[in-house]
Amino acid sequence: MSGKLESLDRLVEEFKKLPGIGRRTAERLAYHILRTPKEDAMALAYAVRDVKKNMRQCRECFNLTEQEVCSICADSRRDRGVICVVEQPRDVWAIEKTGTYDGLYHVLLGRLAPLEDMGPDDLTVNELVERVSRIGAREVIIATNPNLEGDGTAAYVRERLATTSVKVTRIARGIPAGSSIEYSSTNILQDALAERRNM
Repeated sequence: MSGKLESLDRLVEEFKKLPGIGRRTAERLAYHILRTPKEDAMALAYAVRDVKKNMRQCRECFNLTEQEVCSICADSRRDRGVICVVEQPRDVWAIEKTGTYDGLYHVLLGRLAPLEDMGPDDLTVNELVERVSRIGAREVIIATNPNLEGDGTAAYVRERLATTSVKVTRIARGIPAGSSIEYSSTNILQDALAERRNM
């Protein structure tokens, strides 16, 4: 079609697929890429390529890593008797920023959300139960988001861990109900971890 900028239109369509990006923002991003020096635009393209090529899930905790085992699981200074269960890798980063937690993590890779076709088989709960028994963990801290799906997921994880002797706690409600861990401040996360309760 005459006058159609196919490459630019394709870039706009790809940006529109990103969460929270509408058509106008996608167009601004596309035109920004067009205006930047070629080496800067290619650096972005290579960074996207490399993250898709190199990133994988840790074979122990399912966090993001470029190795077989993530740096947290590989760190011998971490308390191997405590496992903090979170929904997504970004929740690990949020908790790590508090500087107050020195145990291990387990990433569920989601939460129970029937309306989104996310059921128990889509989560890494079986691997968590096996891991708790294998390493002899003494406590599992459930740090799923304080909303309907997160609470339902926490109850399911607690029920599955009932076959083990591990102590199960839940982070305190310092995080407002309906919010997400990744958006919580460092102080709120510190309080939530410190004031966790038995489940």
